[in-house]
Amino acid sequence: MSSDPVTIAIDGPSGSGKSSVSQVVATELGLAYLDTGAMYRALAWWCADQGIDLADLDRVAGAARDFPLRLGTDPRHPTVHVGRSDVGQAIRTTQVSAVVSQVATNLAVREAMRTRQRDLIAAAREQGAGIVVEGRDITTVVAPDAEHRILLSASEEARLLRRSRELFATDHPDAVEATRDHVVRRDRDDATVSAFFEPAEGVVGIDTSDLTLSQAVEVVLRVVTVGADSDHRAADSTHP
Repeated sequence: MSSDPVTIAIDGPSGSGKSSVSQVVATELGLAYLDTGAMYRALAWWCADQGIDLADLDRVAGAARDFPLRLGTDPRHPTVHVGRSDVGQAIRTTQVSAVVSQVATNLAVREAMRTRQRDLIAAAREQGAGIVVEGRDITTVVAPDAEHRILLSASEEARLLRRSRELFATDHPDAVEATRDHVVRRDRDDATVSAFFEPAEGVVGIDTSDLTLSQAVEVVLRVVTVGADSDHRAADSTHP
């Protein structure tokens, strides 16, 4: 990699592995890490805490511009604070997961968040080696000029299994079905305002369905340090 600051943009649907992969890649390369999804979750938490009706689009957008969000971008220990509250755990609850799409599909909220995200990217590039940014519209909207743009995908079955293990520590069929709303419904809602199932032009697509975390990390690092082949099937060589 060049010694110049770098931005690695990674998009993908729920359960594609983008958060885990992004954190490991950022750690391996000595870069900052930004989970943009945590920003929307933090706003949903703040609105509930402040009694803001998520159906009041203007008020929610105003909160997105002004709420006291602070993000720690160390990939080994990313943190999320709103005011004096550490909300890193609270924003991962089922209550927040059930409503975060109402926040994330508010177009005025997305505009406000993009400003915050771009400021964080600029700060990471000015103060360090750069940043890995993951979300749903990073490669196309937030940082379309990133040096490396990658979209991770996986089959619905693989994504449901991963999220079930994450939430319930099991892939029993009942747990998988209970996970469906967290994955399928949220992705369907969020897809109304951003495209994250197919790579846009110039974005490298990697299917992680049959890859372990370490294999997916290996492929992303190869894309970043060496480059992907012309048909954007960089993951093929790691498939069993």
